[in-house]
Amino acid sequence: MPAVAQYIESYYTASANRQLDFPALAGAHTADVCVIGGGYTGLSSAIHLAERGYRVVLLEAERIAWGASGRNGGQCTLGQRQPQEELEQRFGKEEARRLWDLGVEAVDTVRELIQRFNIQCDLKRGNLQAAAKQSDANWYRGHADHMRNAYGLDCRFVEGEELACLAGSTAFKGGLVEHESAHLHPLNYALGLAAAAARLGVELHENSRVTAYDAASPTCVRTGQGSVTAQFVVLACNGYLGRLEPRIAGKIMPINNFILATEPLSAGQQQQLNPQDLCMFDAKFVVNYWKLTGDGRMLFGGGENYTRRFPADIKSFVRKYLLDFYPQLAAARIDYGWGGTLAVTMNRLPCFGRLQPDVFYALGYSGHGVQIATLAGKLIAEAVAGTAERFDVMARIPTPKFPGGTLLRWPGLVVGMLYHAIKDRIGS
Repeated sequence: MPAVAQYIESYYTASANRQLDFPALAGAHTADVCVIGGGYTGLSSAIHLAERGYRVVLLEAERIAWGASGRNGGQCTLGQRQPQEELEQRFGKEEARRLWDLGVEAVDTVRELIQRFNIQCDLKRGNLQAAAKQSDANWYRGHADHMRNAYGLDCRFVEGEELACLAGSTAFKGGLVEHESAHLHPLNYALGLAAAAARLGVELHENSRVTAYDAASPTCVRTGQGSVTAQFVVLACNGYLGRLEPRIAGKIMPINNFILATEPLSAGQQQQLNPQDLCMFDAKFVVNYWKLTGDGRMLFGGGENYTRRFPADIKSFVRKYLLDFYPQLAAARIDYGWGGTLAVTMNRLPCFGRLQPDVFYALGYSGHGVQIATLAGKLIAEAVAGTAERFDVMARIPTPKFPGGTLLRWPGLVVGMLYHAIKDRIGS
């Protein structure tokens, strides 16, 4: 009998507001759709498919939201992972507009699910994007103008004393602030989705690692203890795809990201650090991101590695990035430090697609998973039901494979990341 998976120690698991337990798959089952993966992609797919009347079985190798969906920074920001100017240049203004509209809908979908299913997950509004280099700040000034004029986004460029006040730091030269983005407690959001899916009749199974599935129609999905025969399959594994589907494995790179949470801060500290309670991230290629939690802790994500091991002392590993921006927190106790694995793509845009006969996939969110993975489930449900136009907008985004495939992609990524890390540190 396989060991029962447990959640990692983190601020999120310590503050989870519900305990859900679903049995491992045993024996032979049938369904209209088998969803592989119990993160945002899989849970959103299951909800939207069940609401359309499909019989859904969801299989999770570990626990619901055990991976990135239960460990991430909780930021839910507008648009795609790349700026609209780049999307316009690559795909044209009409396609860039379609991608923007879907990115806005993604955030709206998160809010709508939270409201409809009464999910308690510390949902808040507002985002600040901040630049420590003057060249990046100058870019944000033009970007704010473009987003207002071309897309009607209610945003503005900030600098000087106003920026220092909003960010609680003098480390930044300029940035963009807007209040349509959101942030939340990611594990409680995912657990709320799982509870909603169960109420809708979805059959959820934890500790049910899929070992293989065949290419027949209907498809037989197999675990160590059981099987599911289904007309459709949804691959919702993201950074944990592994060797399950070699045809798409080379399009993503699993990388590790790390987060800390301080002790609860005083009301005065919270006001000084983040007076508008925004989520924030910087303009670096290896991005830093931070926010206040529902109980007033500083939650800060910083640093990556590209091995199969996490740093021995994650708290210290991340703390040095925190103090670069917030030296006033040098005396703050660090209560939690944890890491997680996400999937990035070569172009940092998500990877959507369909394999024959009826296998849909969405992965490679590159740090935008809260909202884009939630949207993915909605679009997959539409496509399964026969209306694939909106799914195809995302599937048209080209996703090149990493050079060297799954065997040699790691050295190339490390070299590329070192190059961008040097660029982050130098210049103005």
